[in-house]
Amino acid sequence: MSKAILGTKLGMSQVFAANGDLIPVTVVEVKPNVVVAVKSVESDGYNAVQLGYGEVKDKHLTKPVKGQFEKAGVAPVKYLREYRLAEKPEYTVGQTLAADIFAEGEVIDVIGTSKGKGYAGTIKRWNFRRGPESHGSKNHRQPASLGARMSGGGGKVFKGKKLPGHMGHARVTVQHLTVVKVDTARNLMLVKGGIPGAKGSLVMVQSTVKPVK
Repeated sequence: MSKAILGTKLGMSQVFAANGDLIPVTVVEVKPNVVVAVKSVESDGYNAVQLGYGEVKDKHLTKPVKGQFEKAGVAPVKYLREYRLAEKPEYTVGQTLAADIFAEGEVIDVIGTSKGKGYAGTIKRWNFRRGPESHGSKNHRQPASLGARMSGGGGKVFKGKKLPGHMGHARVTVQHLTVVKVDTARNLMLVKGGIPGAKGSLVMVQSTVKPVK
């Protein structure tokens, strides 16, 4: 059965494998997740489970959101994320999930929000090459030509052209990572390699979607 859980990225560390290999890992804190809603094909047209995570003050909640938690009979949480399921949900509203739903050696996907870099030019954002530095050239870090001239006068910048703009702060999924260790006593999960996001950011750990080749 596919599964998912929400957690907080704490940072990177390293552990030693049984054979002595050094493994870089990302430490994810997985505090208890609460099931806020369960959706099925019969009632909603699709199968999904809605997970809640994190503490929140009552003053930060709107009246409709408060009503949603009251209807479910669960305490308010800071984050709500929905995870779609291929099969009929086996969860119940109010059920608590912990890091132990995943085991050592499992292959997972991790979804997070990448670090925001602000407004960036084409060299930093798209790895463009610099222009000539001599012989009177004034095109050092500019994006240069934007497109061909159109017949009938005027020009057009085609959709998808790589230009300067906002860089980062986007949803990123890293696939086929491995769970190195699950520490249920400290609510920690060690994931091999790096995952998107800054320290303290929200991440979703889920069963891998694509089979490992």
